[in-house]
Amino acid sequence: MDSSDKKNNPYYSNTDSSKLNVSDDEWKKLLPEDVYYIARQKGTERPGTSRFEYLKDKGTYYCAACGNGLFVSDTKFESGCGWPSFYQPISKASIIYTPDNTHGMTRTEVQCGRCKAHLGHVFDDGPPPTGLRYCINGVVLDFKKAKEAEKNFNEKDKKD
Repeated sequence: MDSSDKKNNPYYSNTDSSKLNVSDDEWKKLLPEDVYYIARQKGTERPGTSRFEYLKDKGTYYCAACGNGLFVSDTKFESGCGWPSFYQPISKASIIYTPDNTHGMTRTEVQCGRCKAHLGHVFDDGPPPTGLRYCINGVVLDFKKAKEAEKNFNEKDKKD
């Protein structure tokens, strides 16, 4: 999501972890169409199309709908599944796990712990140390390089 979309979204924050309860109608007004489709309608981007699939930069991945911290780049790995993959979220509170029995499969859906946006699914075929593979739609991710995130954090501290 580009910066102009974030400025128009009053719920977007990389520092506020309070839970959100926003209607789908409100999200539809705030989010770009592709983010809304995946985050709120549980869509899926085509495999191999994410700009983040092969990104090797150091930094943090955030929810594109609300800005909640989800994953750090150190936990990202190339799984070959066609979507960005991680073996561990930033914290237990950053992700919600829900059963998903759609499309004739039994899977575990992962949602943003702050706004409940659909992110993707988690599987038990990942690398050590967790053995998990969080297969995440890149459309619902924002990324900030480590230096940029540190600068934003320090600026927030100065305001407090």
